[in-house]
Amino acid sequence: MAREVVPTAGEAHVNPVVRWTRELITFYNEVIVEMRKVVWPDRAQLKDMTIKIIIFVLFIGAVIAIIDVVFQAIFVQAIPSLFAGH
Repeated sequence: MAREVVPTAGEAHVNPVVRWTRELITFYNEVIVEMRKVVWPDRAQLKDMTIKIIIFVLFIGAVIAIIDVVFQAIFVQAIPSLFAGH
C-alpha cells in the first residue's frame, strides 16, 4: 500500500520539483519491493493457462459468430422480405 508523503518542517520550503522527484523515487522503490513479493507461475502453469485462455477466446468467438449469423438472418433477410411485397 502506498503511503502518503508528508513533508516535515524542514522540507516545507523545498522546491516542488525536488519534492516531486523524491516522491517519484520513493514510489519506484516501493514498486520494486512489491514486485519482489509476486509469485510468478512456473512454465507448466503458464502453458496450461495459455491453452485454456486460447480455447475460451475461440469459444467466445464462435458464440459471437453464431449470434451474428442469426441476427443477420433476422434483420437483413427476414424483416426486409416482409415489406418487399413478393
